[in-house]
Amino acid sequence: MASGNTEKILDHPAPAATGNVLPVLISVFFFWGFVAASNDILIPVFKEHLDLSQDQVQLISLAFYFAYTVGAVIYLLLSFLTGGDLLNRIGYRNGIALGLVISAAGTLLFYPAAQNSSFELMLCGLFIVGLGFSLQQTAANPLTINIGNPKKGAQRLSLAGGVNNIGTTIGPVLVSFAIFGSLASGAKLESLESVKTPYLILGAAFLVVALLFKFSKLPNKLIIEPEVSATGGNRERAYPVSYPQLVLGMIGIFLYVGVEVATASNLPEFMRVHLGTPTDQVAPYVSLFWASLMIGRWTGAVGAFDLSKGVKTLLGFFLPYAAFGVFLLVNLIAGNDLTPFYYYLGVILVIILADIFSRNNPARQLVLFSGLGIIALLIGILSKGMISVYAFISVGLFCSTLWPCIFTLAIAGLGKHVNKAASFLIMMIMGGGWISYLQGWLANDSRLGIQMSYVVGIGCFAYLLIYGVLVKGILKRQGIDYDTKTGSGN
Repeated sequence: MASGNTEKILDHPAPAATGNVLPVLISVFFFWGFVAASNDILIPVFKEHLDLSQDQVQLISLAFYFAYTVGAVIYLLLSFLTGGDLLNRIGYRNGIALGLVISAAGTLLFYPAAQNSSFELMLCGLFIVGLGFSLQQTAANPLTINIGNPKKGAQRLSLAGGVNNIGTTIGPVLVSFAIFGSLASGAKLESLESVKTPYLILGAAFLVVALLFKFSKLPNKLIIEPEVSATGGNRERAYPVSYPQLVLGMIGIFLYVGVEVATASNLPEFMRVHLGTPTDQVAPYVSLFWASLMIGRWTGAVGAFDLSKGVKTLLGFFLPYAAFGVFLLVNLIAGNDLTPFYYYLGVILVIILADIFSRNNPARQLVLFSGLGIIALLIGILSKGMISVYAFISVGLFCSTLWPCIFTLAIAGLGKHVNKAASFLIMMIMGGGWISYLQGWLANDSRLGIQMSYVVGIGCFAYLLIYGVLVKGILKRQGIDYDTKTGSGN
C-alpha cells in the first residue's frame, strides 16, 4: 500500500464489523439535515409575521451556524484546560450523546419563543441546538472516516450525507405542515405558536437517540497514527495548523457551507420577488434543493461498498433516481403537485456523469463539482422564471459531495491531530451564517437585488475549485495519493 492510515480502534470490533455500527453512527446526520433545512422555512415565516428585512431574518442562519464556531472554540478551550483532547477523554460515543442532550435543551426555548412571538428567544434556541451539533460533528465526522479504510472515508461520509439529506428533504415539508396546519396550498399563518410543536417533538427525538448512542457498540476511543508513504513522505508535525491542507480546508469549509446555505435560504425570497410565490408554497422547492444533496450523496456513496464494478455502475445510475423518488414520495404524501419537478430528471443525469468522471478521487471531484456549481449559478443569474429556480436548486447537486471531499482532504495525514483538526473544521461551519447574511444584505434592491446577489456563491465555488487543484499537490508531497490503488479495491 503506497499510502493510508494505520488505525487502532479501542472498544470496537475488528474493522470488518464496521457495517454493524455505521448505521447507528450516521443516524445522527439525519437530525443535522432536518434542522438546517427547516430553518429555510422559518426564514420567510418570521420575515412575514414580524415584518423583518431580508438581512435581519438571515440572523436565523447566522445564529445557528455561528454556534458551530462557538462550540468548536469551547471544545478547544476545554481540551487545553484539561491537558488533553476532550473526545479522547470523554469518548466519541459519549461526546455524541452529550451533544444531543445539549441540542434537546435548545429546542425547549421554542416554547416561550413561539408563545411570545420572540425572534430573540428563537435565535437563542437555535444557537443552543447548534452548540450541540458542533460537538456531535466534531466526533462523528472523523469517526465515520476512520472506522474503516480511510481511503474510502469520503465515500462513507457521502453515505452519511445521504442520510443527512433524508432529513433535509422531509424537514421543510413536515415543518411547513406543522406550522401552517394544512398540507393544502393557501394555508395562512395566524400565530407563531404553531412553530413550537415540531421543535419540541424534535427535542424528544434528540433524547431518545442520545440513549441509543450511549448504549451502542460504537467506539469510545480512536487512535490514528500518521499517514506515511512507502518512502516516508510524511512526518508528524507539532501543530494541526502546520498542515497546509487543513488551513486551506478550513477556508474551504467556511465557503462551502456558506454557498450551500445561502443558496437555499435566499431561494424563497427569490421566488417571492420574481415569481410571486406565496410563503406557504415554497416548501417543495426548498425540499428539492436539499433533496438534490441527497441525490448527489447517494450517488457518491456507492464507492463506500466493496462491490463489483458492474454492480457499482448500475447503482450509480439507480440510486440518484431512487433518491429523487424519495423526494417525490414525500411531496406526493404532502399533496403537492409533482408536475413541475419531472424536468429535474434530466438535470440528475449531469451529476451521474460527473461522479463517473471523478472516479472517487476527492480532489478531482472537488474541482469538477465546483466548476459545475459556478455554471449553475451563472445560468440562474442570467435566466428568468423557473429556469432560474431550477438552476439555483441544482446547486444542491454540485454541493452534495463537497463536504466529504474537503473534510477528507483537510485531515489527511494529520495522525494524532485529527480530533483538533476536526474541531477547527467544524468551527468554520459558521460560513453558513456569514455568507447567508452577506447575500441577504446584497439582495436589497438598493444594492444588487436578490437575483444578482447569487454572485456571492460564484466566488465561493471559485475558491473551492482552486483548493481542489492545490491540495492534490500538497498531499502528494506528503506521500498521500488518492489515485493510488490499494488491496481493498478502492
